[in-house]
Amino acid sequence: MAVLITKIRENREKVGMKQSELSDLVHVRRETIVHLENGKYNPSLKLAMDIAGVFNMTVEELFEFQEATDSVPFVPEPPVESGFEYKMQVSSELKSEV
Repeated sequence: MAVLITKIRENREKVGMKQSELSDLVHVRRETIVHLENGKYNPSLKLAMDIAGVFNMTVEELFEFQEATDSVPFVPEPPVESGFEYKMQVSSELKSEV
């Protein structure tokens, strides 16, 4: 499976730019930049082009696909329990203790 490697953080820090400044320039939320830099989000083509333009780079210079190696297995994040399910679980545990 190929993974998208990004050089956003490296280039942003090189010019002394904050995540919020970059997000303002490309019209996304700061959290989107955080997710892009941490490899948790793949950008749309337009967003990739906009970010590359900020750094005067091509999309290919800023992003690249690499094949995942066997030494670094993909581990999906555990599902987040919704508040309702969690409350039901706690409620059931409390009732069984009574």
